[in-house]
Amino acid sequence: MPKIVNHDQRRRELAAAVWQVIARDGVEGISIRSVAAASGWSSGALRHYFSTRAELLAFACEQVIDQVTERIQGLRHTGGPVQAVRAILLETMPVDETRRTEGSIAFAFLALGLGDPELARVQRRHFTGMYELCLRLVQDLAERDALAQTGQDAEALARRMHAVVDGLTVHALAGHLTAGEMVTQLDAYLADLTGVDVTE
Repeated sequence: MPKIVNHDQRRRELAAAVWQVIARDGVEGISIRSVAAASGWSSGALRHYFSTRAELLAFACEQVIDQVTERIQGLRHTGGPVQAVRAILLETMPVDETRRTEGSIAFAFLALGLGDPELARVQRRHFTGMYELCLRLVQDLAERDALAQTGQDAEALARRMHAVVDGLTVHALAGHLTAGEMVTQLDAYLADLTGVDVTE
């Protein structure tokens, strides 16, 4: 009887190997050979699933997006609306090793997406998804009368939130902010946005 292969599970295993290589060597360390070594597969077996480095990276980044989305959907909020927004945004920021690796993969696409259409597609999905998340959060705050000033344009506020979160993430990934400093700056931004001190 032929062996049944779970291809989705194998692709997830390969994505985990990509993350392992990136955590150890950075994005520049990704190659068919390095991921094959990390996964225990041969390069030939790996090419059955991903024929190019770009395909491998694109898949790993989409896995990150899906992983973060699942975590956010699984959150159970016990505080007020501002605390809920804070918890959701922190799921997207490098506050621990897992989220730091996720951030490294996602933001590697800033440069990589400029020269490769497949990577550019994933980059657009990442940025569009993050903006749409910020827009939903701002709209929810507005509906709950939780913004410091009413009547502000939701799209402009969402773009600002997106820029703040991405900016703080990049600074933390580059070592210009510690995780704690990044969170402190996020809390200050949320206090300005809502008038609520989430640290109290």
